Amino acid sequence: MTSLAEEFDHRLGDPRAPAAIFSYARCTELDRAEEFPGEICDLLNALGLQQYYVPEPIGGKLRDFPVPLQLIRAVARRDLTVAIAHGKTFLGGVSAWISPASAVTRAVADQVISGAPVSWGLTERAHGSDLMAGEVRAQEVPGGYRLTGEKWLINNATRGRTITVLANTGGGPRGFDVFVVDKMALAPTEFTCLPGVRTHGIRGADISGIAFMGAFVPASARLGAPGTGLETVLKGLQLTRTLCAALSLGAGEHSLRLALEFAEGRQLYGRGLLELPYAVRTLADAGADHLLNEAVALVGSRCIHGQTGEMSLVSAIAKYLLPTRTDRMISTLGRFLGARSQLTNVDIDGRFQKLARDHRIVGIFDGNTLVNLNSIINELPVVARHAATPYDTAALRTTLDPDEPLPEFDANHLRLVSRAGSSLLRAFPDLVRQMEHTPTGEHAARILEHYQDLLSELADHRPVRITVPRRSFVLAERLSLCWAAAAVLGISAHTSQSDPLWANGLWQRAVLGRILEALGDAVARQAGQDEALVDALQARLQQGLSLSLLPHRVAEGTSR
Repeated sequence: MTSLAEEFDHRLGDPRAPAAIFSYARCTELDRAEEFPGEICDLLNALGLQQYYVPEPIGGKLRDFPVPLQLIRAVARRDLTVAIAHGKTFLGGVSAWISPASAVTRAVADQVISGAPVSWGLTERAHGSDLMAGEVRAQEVPGGYRLTGEKWLINNATRGRTITVLANTGGGPRGFDVFVVDKMALAPTEFTCLPGVRTHGIRGADISGIAFMGAFVPASARLGAPGTGLETVLKGLQLTRTLCAALSLGAGEHSLRLALEFAEGRQLYGRGLLELPYAVRTLADAGADHLLNEAVALVGSRCIHGQTGEMSLVSAIAKYLLPTRTDRMISTLGRFLGARSQLTNVDIDGRFQKLARDHRIVGIFDGNTLVNLNSIINELPVVARHAATPYDTAALRTTLDPDEPLPEFDANHLRLVSRAGSSLLRAFPDLVRQMEHTPTGEHAARILEHYQDLLSELADHRPVRITVPRRSFVLAERLSLCWAAAAVLGISAHTSQSDPLWANGLWQRAVLGRILEALGDAVARQAGQDEALVDALQARLQQGLSLSLLPHRVAEGTSR
């Protein structure tokens, strides 16, 4: 996987070379002009990225979900607008991959593989994330359906030839269906593309909408059995929310690289910036947060294969944690960079202010922060009820060990709500015991105490569906942090690397310390820990490696 990501990154070219198609300078120009990055998306198509959006059984190259996670991350590390503009095709196609194979699913696959953008028509102007309130209607007529209504704030709604549309066919949970709509097959009087919406971030993306005026779609365009549309979308979101982690990882790494480059050789008060404890701590905290996010993303993407029935919980945790922690990290690093973080053409090509603007949207689409926390809240009773249920040791090892082959993904195993909570959390006590005599043992034990206290509180917790109390959201936040800690321990128990970042549990102790702080627990740092973590990250930078737990060479500087 790392070799594929390395090859892909180098084929994209050196982003520091202004003449490169996918350069930092070019992305900045496109942002200023609010222009769609069409030439860059064509490059990604030429390199075959879109083939990793389509499952192998229907002609694509998608077998292991960690692969597109890493490839999209490589794109997002250069520019989020491009990653979102191109990667949204996976979101547009996912309903087809979840549904039983048919002629229409194969047609969607063929379009994606050809490089045609596919959009996902879920949201509406008046209802946002409330999918059950959707007013776009599909009226059954001889031979098919007539679509009427408007989908709005849809990525690639105008540029995309095909759009998968969630439509109301009768109301209620079983009153929705998903239709694959080929705009080329519609009469000009049956639809109109709505004007693009100007946005603060991702300025060049096609964020627009589409209105249907009795548009005819054949019955064969419906995905799955009648009335299964909402279930299809909710299961598809479990995959898209997990892969959205790639966007936050890419943006987080970009911001961290800029901050580390800024700190090198910088003087303040007659001293090197990296000699000042506050500066070192700021960079160390940002680095730890980035590695925390990566651990969650790596395990989450492998859970798609190894813990498929638990993805309703896992995807919500990933989609809550990564955008929120990355936003905070970018904000902190912006203050660290000072005025340069707001400039558009000094030192860093305006990259920082652009990525800060662009990333704010990641927490909004595919369910915002509150939506995902509410999804976790709905899972709290089953997590508590099955906390002591035995877990499948072999399956969990497969999920946690990056070198283990993954079983084939089976969409039939997806569930709207997990049936037995979280295997990873059930394994948490065992993982802590394995780390008992390591440098991370103390931190791990303290987080386990927090988790056990949380389980005690959950025993008395009763979900409220209408006016959800703040306490429920706090419980969901704490559960997410405990799951992240278990992911860190799980990766550590099954992975070994011979570099300074892994030596003596350096990154693990730093990350678990950040989790303890988020849980409200004071942490005493080991002497020299912050300096060692920053040094290890600086070494990655200087060696031309990605800022990753499992690094690979990147293309920056290869043209110099």
